Amino acid sequence: MSDARRLDAVVFDVVETLFGLDVVDDALTGVGLARSTLEVFFTRMLRDGFALGCTGAYRPFADLADASLTVVAPTLDEAQRRTVLSEFGELTAHTDVRPAFERLRSEGVRIATLTNGSATNTAHLLQRSGLAEFVELVMSVDEIQVWKPHPAPYRHALSQLNLAGGRVAMVAVHAWDIHGAHAAGLVTGWASRQEGVYATVFDPPDVQGADLVEVVEGLMAPTS
Repeated sequence: MSDARRLDAVVFDVVETLFGLDVVDDALTGVGLARSTLEVFFTRMLRDGFALGCTGAYRPFADLADASLTVVAPTLDEAQRRTVLSEFGELTAHTDVRPAFERLRSEGVRIATLTNGSATNTAHLLQRSGLAEFVELVMSVDEIQVWKPHPAPYRHALSQLNLAGGRVAMVAVHAWDIHGAHAAGLVTGWASRQEGVYATVFDPPDVQGADLVEVVEGLMAPTS
C-alpha cells in the first residue's frame, strides 16, 4: 500500500454487510407472512433506532426488533415473534467475507466489527462461520448507547483501536453507514451488492465496489 492511504485497520458493519438475512426472511414466511415483510420490518427497526438516537434515547437491538415486528406483523403472538427473532443468531456469512478478510490479513491490516446489534451475537456469528480468527475486536453500539450513523459509535471504534480516523476504514453495504463514518473522519468503503445505487444525499464513499473483495482491493490500492 502507498503511504498516501496506509490503513492500519478496517472496521466492518455486521448485519447485511457480513451476514445476510435470508434465514430471517424464511422464518417470516414460515409464520405465514409475505416475502416483502423482511424489508419493511428491518427498515422500520433501523428507522426507530435512528429516531431514538436523534432524541437522546436508546434501546438495544433486541428491543427494537421485537417492537418493530409487533407493529409490522400484529397477528404474530409472542412465541412466533421469538421464533423469528431467534434467527438473528443463525445468520450466514456472505461468500465475499472470507476472501476480503484474508486479503486484509495478508497485508497485516487489523480487522474489527461495529454493529447496531449485540457484540455477543456478533461473536457467535463469527465463531459459527469460522471467521472469528480474523477479527481482533467486536464492538457494539450497546457500549455507548447510541445507534449508528451517529458519529459517536465510529469515534468509539477509533478509541478502542487507538488509531486516528485516517488510518481506519469503515466498510458497509449501507450508504447511511458510510455517511456516518465519513462524518466521524474515517476512510470509507461501500459495497453495492445490497442497495445497488448509492444515495446521492449522502457523502460519497472513498472506495466502492460490487462486493467486499472489490472494496478491500480498492482500499489497499495506492492513491498516488
